[in-house]
Amino acid sequence: MKYILCEDFSGQAIPFLFPDKVAHADMREQLPYAKALAAGYITLVEGRFVCSGGDAELGLYARPEDAEYISLFFARRSDSAL
Repeated sequence: MKYILCEDFSGQAIPFLFPDKVAHADMREQLPYAKALAAGYITLVEGRFVCSGGDAELGLYARPEDAEYISLFFARRSDSAL
């Protein structure tokens, strides 16, 4: 899977995950947020997210903290669904 991490209007990091066959640049055009923070590939390894790579066209790359932001996003969503 690919991802783009954007900053929402309140300053929070919001991840967008999408299939590999969709280009990062094409997905970026569809997102309503002005600021993109990072982009790359995401995999699940032994129950943990791992982010890597990036997109040279956008000048965005995976950062060490991306996996934590994405994990926290899913943890918040599952807590609020209960």
